[in-house]
Amino acid sequence: MKKITTILVLSFVLFSKVNAQGYDIKFQLDGCKDSSAFLLKYLFDQTYLVDTCKSIKKGFIQFKGKTPLDKGVYIVVSHDKVPYMEIIVNESQQLTFHANITNVQESLTAKGSKENELYFEYMKNGVAKNKEFNQFKQMLIGKSKEDSTRMINEKVMQLNKDVQQFELDYMKKVKGTFVYDIFNLKTEKLATDIPKAKNGRPDSLYQYYYYKSHYFDDVDFKDERVCRTPYFDDRIKKYFESVIVVHPDTVIQEIDKLLSKCDQGNLNYRVLLGYLTYKYEQSKLISFDKVFVHLADNYIINGKAKGLYTDETVKVIKARIDIMRNLLIGKKVSDMYLIDTADGGRVRKMGFDTVSSAESITKLYYKNEEVLRPLFKTLYSVQAKYTVLVFWAADCGHCQTEIPKLHEDMKELIGKLDVKVVAVQTKDELYLSWKKFIIEHKLTNFMHLFDPVHIVDIKNKFDVNSTPVIYILDKDKQVIAKKLAAGQVVDLIKNLESIEKKP
Repeated sequence: MKKITTILVLSFVLFSKVNAQGYDIKFQLDGCKDSSAFLLKYLFDQTYLVDTCKSIKKGFIQFKGKTPLDKGVYIVVSHDKVPYMEIIVNESQQLTFHANITNVQESLTAKGSKENELYFEYMKNGVAKNKEFNQFKQMLIGKSKEDSTRMINEKVMQLNKDVQQFELDYMKKVKGTFVYDIFNLKTEKLATDIPKAKNGRPDSLYQYYYYKSHYFDDVDFKDERVCRTPYFDDRIKKYFESVIVVHPDTVIQEIDKLLSKCDQGNLNYRVLLGYLTYKYEQSKLISFDKVFVHLADNYIINGKAKGLYTDETVKVIKARIDIMRNLLIGKKVSDMYLIDTADGGRVRKMGFDTVSSAESITKLYYKNEEVLRPLFKTLYSVQAKYTVLVFWAADCGHCQTEIPKLHEDMKELIGKLDVKVVAVQTKDELYLSWKKFIIEHKLTNFMHLFDPVHIVDIKNKFDVNSTPVIYILDKDKQVIAKKLAAGQVVDLIKNLESIEKKP
């Protein structure tokens, strides 16, 4: 089974109150072949194996243990992982069920568990409506395509109305129960009595804000059971992917709001924090690393993630964040003292390519300081409205494709806009092959620099763990965009220019 992971190992520490009775869950599944079955529990977007019935005899399945189960929704599956049924395990954990293997959902009953009977009622309604629709489609065999389409559309509309009415009546009936909490997670809260906009149509803005503000109505984030249902993860994911505005500042605000609804350290808090940290640490969207930095600073590094990450993992996260924090959109990057490719051979002859320790590098630097100083080119000395900063390596296969492509693309802008490209070779030992590549591909429009003196910590200053890495900086060397593909650079700069020209 899949597990939530990040660059850092994420582990959940789950606690249960000890109950002397334990659990005893029995099923009489008529017609079921003698084999085995598994009991699984939901936990956010995963299922975990809880117990195994190694031998099914005449349809009798039993799961029994001395320690009570976590409260929530469970699935019983066959030996070949086919789901038989979902059940609720709550206060009472001495449960008995009966069904027939030929129509499990329709025949399923629970002895002495009103909660499970209510849960099955909802499921059975869905099965019945699907069956009704399939039977209706069979009746249309022989009809013309036009008639069939019209009649199917009418039937779908009728069934939707029936389902909506059933759900409305059903949710009123189960209000105040855990069953309500489960299905409330999949119930959409849509506006009624919608006012008209100026164009005479229903006000879509009103509908959106109503939907967003009521999206989590009646969801108790302090109740850990909601995390052990089939619908909690979908509710959360949809909210962050398609309900709120996809902007880092908005996402940060909504995360803080959501986590504040949980008890700090409870299951829901830990699961949400783990999921959201992973989601935004992995995000490919420009500027969304700001969300990851916020989560690390405000929840993980300051000790509010106990039970989620080990102390060692927190140290790793902190080291990563200390790099990322200085490279967020709008931040000024560090200056760099680099050597032009034309002066590289001269500097290498000083012996920097053979030194092996920081101490020997320092001695060699001061020995040649007077000669070196005039040779240094700094990033901040590059005067341009836009500076495209590229880190690449001559032996990187991807770079060998991307760098010539970027050079060709930039011909569209160089000479027309105030833009310059600073291309930094990350491996000084590749000086000769680097020079050869530049000459062979006629990369004449770039400033080609590298660090043969070993005074720039490129990896940590600019988060260069693989190549190529491309930044776009403004005139003050603030980050406009980063981690771009070569094909994105020109379009992004053109878009920035277009936005600037708009009144």
